[in-house]
Amino acid sequence: MPFRLAELTDAEGITTLINLAFRNAEAFLIERDRIDIDSVRALLEKGRFLLAEEDATLVGCAYIEFRGDRSYLALLSVDPRRQKAGLGSKIMSASEEHCAQAGCRFMDLRIINVRQELPRFYHRLGYVETGTEPLTPGLQAKLPCHFITMSKALP
Repeated sequence: MPFRLAELTDAEGITTLINLAFRNAEAFLIERDRIDIDSVRALLEKGRFLLAEEDATLVGCAYIEFRGDRSYLALLSVDPRRQKAGLGSKIMSASEEHCAQAGCRFMDLRIINVRQELPRFYHRLGYVETGTEPLTPGLQAKLPCHFITMSKALP
């Protein structure tokens, strides 16, 4: 599967994909869209989105940001029709490789603690828990929750 870095013209497709993927996974927790197009555009100015496409259709993405010798990954999103088929793991591997080639030695991420499937997924990929953080201000959740921070050394 080909991967490429997003351009500003991809912002609308990225926004649609992320909201579709998170709506499917987090409807029990959050009632609104996960992200808007202005936020995606702002993220594209700070970092980059790695895109997975199939037949010129966006099927997955992840946001990555370089922070010195560390990298940060967020918004791993897979089209719900393609979930549970290994695409998320492939996007993670491609993101880790991209960051390692850029000189990053670690990948950091945050997951919401009430998404019970996420710790298993990231542990399988070699991530370990490093702490907790409060939810992003303004993110109103239906349940009490917080972020779990995780990290992995890159090859």
